[in-house]
Amino acid sequence: MKKIELADGVYMLSMNVENILFEGMWDLANGVTLNSYIVKGDKTAVIDGVIGWDGIPETLYKNFEEMNLNPKEIDYLIVNHMEPDHSGWIENFKKVNDHLTIICTDKAAKLINSFYGNEVEIRVVKEGDTLDLGKGKKLSFHPSPNVHWPDTMLTYESGTKTLFSCDMYGAFGKIGEHYFDDELTPEEVEFFEKEGIRYFSNVMGTFTPMVKKAIEKTKELDINIIAPGHGPVYRKNPQKIIDDYLRFCKYAEGYGKKEISILWGSMYGMTEKAVNYAEKILEREGIKVNKLKMPLETESEMLATVFQSAGIIVAAPTYEYKLFPPVAAAMEEIGRKKVAGKSALYFGSFGWSGGAEKELNEIVDRNRMKWDFVDTIEFEGSPKTEDLNRIEEGISKLIKQIEAKIS
Repeated sequence: MKKIELADGVYMLSMNVENILFEGMWDLANGVTLNSYIVKGDKTAVIDGVIGWDGIPETLYKNFEEMNLNPKEIDYLIVNHMEPDHSGWIENFKKVNDHLTIICTDKAAKLINSFYGNEVEIRVVKEGDTLDLGKGKKLSFHPSPNVHWPDTMLTYESGTKTLFSCDMYGAFGKIGEHYFDDELTPEEVEFFEKEGIRYFSNVMGTFTPMVKKAIEKTKELDINIIAPGHGPVYRKNPQKIIDDYLRFCKYAEGYGKKEISILWGSMYGMTEKAVNYAEKILEREGIKVNKLKMPLETESEMLATVFQSAGIIVAAPTYEYKLFPPVAAAMEEIGRKKVAGKSALYFGSFGWSGGAEKELNEIVDRNRMKWDFVDTIEFEGSPKTEDLNRIEEGISKLIKQIEAKIS
């Protein structure tokens, strides 16, 4: 666990975690950081305490002691978000310190009792409530419900103008030696761009309307530092991560980078022939192509790649009168995460009967995805010249349509 001073009296404890399934399902090829913060005035508050992913709170206590901070003398625990990667140490910590006060929203208070029992004092806060720690350290609290969970809030320290944003403004990806935005190399900036998109699409995308409200709430504060629960801290240019999150919100609403993702599957190579043809057409037109073969691609990578693309090609055969199941499952997950408004093209092969197109439309309608399909093309067996010509025409339409959606 790394100990870093962010500002006078404000500290971060950060640890890298890898080889996990985030939320029990998201495969994180590049790991994730877990960040905890400490604000020291006359009294001391810990914000979103983080224990080792192995569940050993002594890891955290040891770091407290190295900072000349006795765990028994901590006065407040600020719970911005009750998900156990931010609150899992409470159950053990209340055995060490029986006089601290937990600060949280009303919804978080209910979850604390449900998860960890009610043997601690809880102070429920609402918008604009404050906590004066002394020595110029004053916290204010700003509930941001459904920025991931209904209990979420932002905490702001006015003396150092630091926003402790928990899941908001976070990113996946392990951190090496550079914890601040002004230290990142160009390669690290690119890395956290990709991991930020993965994080937003996998974790936050469902709640895009609420994220936008939290961004507006952020704008009302005078901020020098944004300190999230995952990923780098922004101290030189906090506006960058705010702008990034605004852009990610647009990706959830149908905009994207100048690229087209081919979400595809093929049983016997018939649809694959058309996919390979489509890839050549896109490369000829200077469009970046992302090929996502299902079920070989992880859900995390598939969702992030579709999310960031201005255009999508869904290519899959009919299987037992329906859409090829791995591609159908991918589309359901995309719908669950409310990736809406994408410009798209569908094609696929069939044998004795079609049906894939019908189920694809059902998935899109059921999830209220509002995707705009420029064409849907089904062909019997291997694609013929006329089928490939139709696919090329569809791709031309798709390229024209995404011009207005590149962000």
